[in-house]
Amino acid sequence: MDGAAGALVIILAAVLAIFLILAVILMVLLIRVTQQIKHITESAERTVHQVENAATNVSRLTTPMTAVKMLRKVVKKKK
Repeated sequence: MDGAAGALVIILAAVLAIFLILAVILMVLLIRVTQQIKHITESAERTVHQVENAATNVSRLTTPMTAVKMLRKVVKKKK
């Protein structure tokens, strides 16, 4: 009975060691993936911010008052 129990302990220890190694590898991969996701979200936030700025600038240019001011400047320059 001692021999069978010893063999079982060795087998269980080997399986647990393999699972531990796999868990460490998985954690490293998950950390890399989360870092890549972080970079992607930062890039997306920068892009959204730039689009918002562009939309704000376009909306400023298209307001009637701005259009009138631009026309006045053009007319004054030609006179």
